[in-house]
Amino acid sequence: MTYEFIIRIFVAAVLGGLIGLEREYRAKEAGFRTHFLVALGSSLFMILSQYGFDTPLTILQKTSFDPSRIASQVVTGIGFIGAGIIIFQKNVIRGLTTAAGLWVTSAIGLTCGAGLYILASATTILVLLCLEVLNVILQRFGTRNISVTITSKSKDNIKGIFKLMKKESIEVYSYNMKERNVSGIHTFAVTMELKMRRYKYETILFDIISKFEGTELESME
Repeated sequence: MTYEFIIRIFVAAVLGGLIGLEREYRAKEAGFRTHFLVALGSSLFMILSQYGFDTPLTILQKTSFDPSRIASQVVTGIGFIGAGIIIFQKNVIRGLTTAAGLWVTSAIGLTCGAGLYILASATTILVLLCLEVLNVILQRFGTRNISVTITSKSKDNIKGIFKLMKKESIEVYSYNMKERNVSGIHTFAVTMELKMRRYKYETILFDIISKFEGTELESME
């Protein structure tokens, strides 16, 4: 029976690792090792909840036992890990997909711990399809939030940039403009929170800025 348990945690670790590799490739907050360990630990907890108390139950036959109790606490524990991954930064929520991926990875580990390999494998395939295929679609048709800082020697240039952004259907959530005077050179620096299409968003911004002399893109996040 021990060999069967080893196979269960091994399969869980492999499936969790596959999801982790995708997250690692995308340079997300939680990568291969985190997903590997979450799936492995979840599988082990499931095995423990099902078979770890056979001896006391044999001795104390009147003792009641709920094998799902430990498994349910795994879900609670993953909630704490997921909360640590999610970050609210500059009006943008980051890490939500990775946190959801960890949650599903824990479920895959629990499923492997219960010996349901086919169900766990099918779920892993669906997760990878969701992360990769939808990523390609979103890159082409989706939108993203970015923060940019533009410097210019003229306020008129800033106004012109806003007009072209509106023409390109770029939404400006907020902006903050400051005057700078460095070594006698007077410039205006504008920090903007934008929402725009993911497809070639860098090219579009550079094209807009290049139309105005003395204007530069200082930073983009």
